[in-house]
Amino acid sequence: MSSTGTQIGKEAARGQTDMEFSVKKFDLLAELELTQGVVERKTTIPILSNLLFEAKGNRLSITATDLELSIRTSCDAKVKKEGSGTIPAKKLYDLVRLLPDEEIRFKLIENHWIQILSDRKSYKLVGMSKENFPALPGFPHALVKIPAALLNDLIAKTTFAISLEESRYTLNGALLVLKPESVTMVATDGHRLAMVENTHKLEGLSAEVRVLVPKKAMTEIQRLAADSDDTATADFAQDESHLFFQIGRRLLTSRKLTGQFPNYEAVLPRDANKTVVLERSELQDALRRVSQLADRRSRAVKFVLAKEGIEISASSPEYGEAKEAIEKEYKGEPLAIGFNAQYILDFLAAAADGPIAFELKDEQSAGQLRPLADESSRYRYVVMPMRI
Repeated sequence: MSSTGTQIGKEAARGQTDMEFSVKKFDLLAELELTQGVVERKTTIPILSNLLFEAKGNRLSITATDLELSIRTSCDAKVKKEGSGTIPAKKLYDLVRLLPDEEIRFKLIENHWIQILSDRKSYKLVGMSKENFPALPGFPHALVKIPAALLNDLIAKTTFAISLEESRYTLNGALLVLKPESVTMVATDGHRLAMVENTHKLEGLSAEVRVLVPKKAMTEIQRLAADSDDTATADFAQDESHLFFQIGRRLLTSRKLTGQFPNYEAVLPRDANKTVVLERSELQDALRRVSQLADRRSRAVKFVLAKEGIEISASSPEYGEAKEAIEKEYKGEPLAIGFNAQYILDFLAAAADGPIAFELKDEQSAGQLRPLADESSRYRYVVMPMRI
């Protein structure tokens, strides 16, 4: 009697319940992979390097967070004892990857350690108290369903234009605009702007919704979308400070970016009356070659439009000079203008194959590129010119 009482006292002092379950390696690994982008590698808060495991019923729930972004996912499990604990995310992922393709058993033991058994192999990982793991906001009522493939496409066409300067806080993400009949995403870093608008009926949406989605959240949404089937949808919701994207059994929660996104409609060129149409692959190949000899810092290349076509050139004292001509019909006034080659290559990598309209006004005004083959989305890319 007394020994049992002592044991119960020890359990209470430890503040943890036992957890014991087994899971197939393939099922677990698929979910662990999706958490790796969220987990903080270099954090001053050690618990953020851990995953929260919760075994209940016939499911294992796995949660990762860096306080700004969280993911909660789950997989089938044979649960012997319900409970929860935390496990170092990176070490667990690296270990599970190397284990044979069979069932893996997990058991929470003393001092928050986790025992892992696979066949005749045994490992113990140092865990931490689950009490230290941050509480996450609950999923509110879903506003709307957005096809996961559509979200993936919007992000792929805009994410590269997001500002990397932390001081420009509102530009560290993209603006997502939901209307009853369309979905739009816009990103800019002040030097270029990518905008894509897709006609898509959003059931149940009666008013426009505008939210700023952080870049890291966009990367993880793409990961979830890529790992789901073509017909998957994302249940989108928001509260005062969070955005929620639920794709199947996986829930991504992100803090909103606050602040005023620039008036992007004012930036879109209205009177770019000089147009040349180029094949995407031809322009991309020429620009890749010519930019090899561009100035390393500015990446400036010169475009000269004349009736014979378009000439692309670059020069730098350290590398030399490059010049290529593409024969294309051009009926406007001759024009010479400079652009950052990398900015245009970023767009060409995201654009659909086929003809690209290159629309210009004069040497000082922004240029606009539009893929003409992509009819499902109105995709526009605006680039500020450079002095050459």
